[in-house]
Amino acid sequence: MTLADEEWRLIREESRDGPPNMALDEIAAETAAEGGPRTLRVYRWEPSTLSLGYRQDSETVDWEFCEREGITVTRRPTGGGGIYHDNVGDISYSIVAPAAELPGNLMETYELLCEPVFDAFERMGIDAAFSDEKLPAIHQPACYLRELHPAHDVVANGRKISGNAQYRRKDAVIQHGSLKFALDAERHLATFADPRTTPEEFRERVTTVREEAGIDREEAVAAVEEALRDWGDADEGAWTDDELSRAREHAREKFGSDEWTRRRTDPTA
Repeated sequence: MTLADEEWRLIREESRDGPPNMALDEIAAETAAEGGPRTLRVYRWEPSTLSLGYRQDSETVDWEFCEREGITVTRRPTGGGGIYHDNVGDISYSIVAPAAELPGNLMETYELLCEPVFDAFERMGIDAAFSDEKLPAIHQPACYLRELHPAHDVVANGRKISGNAQYRRKDAVIQHGSLKFALDAERHLATFADPRTTPEEFRERVTTVREEAGIDREEAVAAVEEALRDWGDADEGAWTDDELSRAREHAREKFGSDEWTRRRTDPTA
């Protein structure tokens, strides 16, 4: 049996605030674990959002800048550094399936679940691959400026273009990631309290779909959606009313709370 033998749904790109975007991943995990469809989704952040890695110190955030600029701040259940998800410059995806249907080995699971990511880049005409060298960290709190990791960091022409992370629950696995479509280095760095680097250094480390392929955002999103759909042989899908209702409550209680975002304490546990 392959993953494509199971029931997959593709939820095409939709825009939501940071907390509900994170909450929907966990609701999708509950659905998959309970025998419902596995989920492939593409999503956008509205407004632009800074998502912190699970263990990231909230003091690394420039809270005043984010509040002044209308940037939401939330915390991911996955590790790594903070990512500024620009409403235009970021294309995000999630893959959610029961844990029993995936390899137990972390590296094998990354290789499997990143197959559609690499397919998407190929459709865009971008030669992308896992990083084969550990470049030194420039600014540890920023995901795109941390040491490159060959397990989940994707590069094009030697510069990072995508980051991916997994969250393993007892009964389900969530992999989510971002593909950098465009880069506002100044704004990205400004979300951090003390980045100790320059926009020029950021651009030397990070590349984008627009720079590598010269296509528009709609073409890039379509490539990601179709790669996911073909990988899972997925049907067009949508959230149920019950899932949306539970996600709104989960976003309010967990991902939108100061306990979770500032202090990394899960108020729903």
